[in-house]
Amino acid sequence: MRWLRWTGKLFGWGVGLVLALVFGAVLAGAMALAIAYPNLPDVSELSNYRPKLPLRIFTSEGTLIGEFGEERRNLTPIKDIPQVMKDAVLAIEDARFYQHSGVDYVGVARAALANLGKVKSQGASTITMQVARNVYLTSEKTYTRKIYEILLTFKLEHLLTKDQILEIYMNQIFLGNRAYGFAAASEAYFGKPLKDITVAEAAMLAGLPKAPSAYNPITNPARARTRQLYILDRMEEHGFITAAQAEAAKKEPLHLRSRGDTTKVHAEYVAEMVRQLMFAQYGEETYSRGLNVYTSLNTADQEAAYDALRQGLMNFDRRQAYRGPEKFIDLPKDPNDLDDAIDDAVTAVPDSDDLLSAVVLEADARKVVVQRPGGVKIEITGSGLRPVQSGLSAKAAPAVRIRRGAVVRIVKNHSGDWSLTQIPEVEGALVALDPRNGAVKALVGGFDFDTNKFNHVTQAWRQPGSSFKPFIYSAALEKGFSPTTMINDTPIFFDASVTGGQPWEPKNYDGGFEGPMTMKRGLAKSKNMISIRILQSITPQYAQDWITRFGFDADRHPAYLTMALGAGAVTPMQLASGYAVFANGGYRISPYLVTRVTDQSGKILVNSLPAAPTEANRAIDARNAFIMSTMLNDVARFGTAAKAQASLKRTDIYGKTGTTNDALDAWFAGFQPTLVATVWMGYDTPRSLGVRETGGGLSLPIWVDFMKTGLKGTPVAELKPPEGVTRVGGDWYYDEYARGGGVTNLGGAGLAPPPETNPEVNFQPSEERSRILDMFKN
Repeated sequence: MRWLRWTGKLFGWGVGLVLALVFGAVLAGAMALAIAYPNLPDVSELSNYRPKLPLRIFTSEGTLIGEFGEERRNLTPIKDIPQVMKDAVLAIEDARFYQHSGVDYVGVARAALANLGKVKSQGASTITMQVARNVYLTSEKTYTRKIYEILLTFKLEHLLTKDQILEIYMNQIFLGNRAYGFAAASEAYFGKPLKDITVAEAAMLAGLPKAPSAYNPITNPARARTRQLYILDRMEEHGFITAAQAEAAKKEPLHLRSRGDTTKVHAEYVAEMVRQLMFAQYGEETYSRGLNVYTSLNTADQEAAYDALRQGLMNFDRRQAYRGPEKFIDLPKDPNDLDDAIDDAVTAVPDSDDLLSAVVLEADARKVVVQRPGGVKIEITGSGLRPVQSGLSAKAAPAVRIRRGAVVRIVKNHSGDWSLTQIPEVEGALVALDPRNGAVKALVGGFDFDTNKFNHVTQAWRQPGSSFKPFIYSAALEKGFSPTTMINDTPIFFDASVTGGQPWEPKNYDGGFEGPMTMKRGLAKSKNMISIRILQSITPQYAQDWITRFGFDADRHPAYLTMALGAGAVTPMQLASGYAVFANGGYRISPYLVTRVTDQSGKILVNSLPAAPTEANRAIDARNAFIMSTMLNDVARFGTAAKAQASLKRTDIYGKTGTTNDALDAWFAGFQPTLVATVWMGYDTPRSLGVRETGGGLSLPIWVDFMKTGLKGTPVAELKPPEGVTRVGGDWYYDEYARGGGVTNLGGAGLAPPPETNPEVNFQPSEERSRILDMFKN
């Protein structure tokens, strides 16, 4: 029986040892808790959860156009998160979230054993533990960090409700594509608000927290699909959805955003302008305090402006020579390596909206085969090769020739066929304002913001050419001129004794002369001789003073006769603001973009809607604006801009073309009483657009295409004559000049003789004169 005694003793020793170990562990744990707990971070601030929120910029209708901040996030209260999204997350991350106290003890033990065995952890983190880790701790796998995580979890569960914890998780977790939280992820991946999420989409998003890169549905669709199906099974298993719902969700096609598609509206130049304004006001807080900025932009107008300008620039570029592929790469022979090399090359040459980058696999004069990311091959033949035909010639220069390994651009036309193309070198700008208050309705500062961030609407100072003539004519009205004043369209010659340098003999754009004509016809036909004679008569100094009423800088328009031909410098925004004065009856307006700024809770911080202009804002007399508008209407009816009224099929269109010397700049500025818009086209480093290119041929069609949308649903507005004007024989006059007063012709009483005989002519200094003497085009 001795063995029984020894067995009893051994059992007693074993029990004592276990109890000692347990007591020691409890004591050690208590000591660790006593030491660690006071050092835990204060989590009380989470009861009023305020994460870093980006600056978000919207159109007047609330459409997102830009987002700035390290973390793309849209704070969404738990009550506004759809149940299906919560169910999908709980099914895969923590199905017993509302039952446990914050820690899954069985899971923790399993994870510890897995780590001891140096195998991949099976995972034990509850949602509360993930909140503790994501908000306060790192993701390193150490026992110390795990202890802190568990202690912090207890603290969170004690302080916060389950809904508060889940709300923090749903808004805080990183989900790839710079998206933090499921509301931002829904926008980033599906381009829709979280409230509209479907079961299939919710399951796809719920798969992202485990590995946002690996399960990214845009870059890794196959792996994302596998995880989505697994989550749908888990949702069914836990009773969140029925078998029928699960089956339907598995069959539902998902419509994902393409790479780089981050906004619904192309307004990158506007977004950058607003970002700069906000940063000047709020500094670094701009990117973290959740500011929402609402602009005056009209969504439909902005998209129309973007499409019209890009199409106009592309149409021009198709008439230019092919400049060659954007780069060349060496293509590996191994198929797997080949796909990787092509993906890398296309990533390095990002798409420009519908102008996609691709790598050539094979090319000859009749067929080109290119590859896009993901192994997608596209064969291009026939008319699709026409824009790059010179690059397919065997005689093409090495830098121009399309061959295997060339990185090229492709575009799909309206019929669904692919063509080879290139990104235009030419640039352009379009800006549209409401002349009644200055609200910017559309603004496109260039072809592609990602490739050229220079905002041509506000930063490009270019010569306006004949689009500046209306301001000279406006000054003339105040000097007694009227639309029927007769002026001689005959040659003008200034010899060296008058100019102080080289002789000057300006020409009209068409090279011909028509003799005496009315002032309104001179404007409609953009006759340079008429403008020069008018300016000399009223004097350049008077005209220089007058144009400042419209917002132009006097120092950018020297008081010389070349001002009559638009030899100064304006920006497209400035020119649009000047034409707005004609459109609104004579008031100076200040263009504005921002209408209000709110914080993340919706509290209004800034409300900046301007009032309609008053007499304090008057720039010119109402009758001056009215008569100038009637003459600009003639330009759009039968003058150099006759295509405007013919294309838009409405009578309330007013405007003026402009083309500078050697066609360096092409303009059209015009308006309808509710909308004024300016279009400019040219090269950043000025060079000729072509000997036959004009503002009427290049910029006017862009303006018309935009106005088709901008004026849609707008009734025709007839100008109401203001007090002080009288109509005689179909023409309008100031009352005091209606019966033969004022200037009837340049040979009348009180006027200087014609410029060819006037010794007091002002000219540009000789170094400037040589640059602009030939600026004679309409």
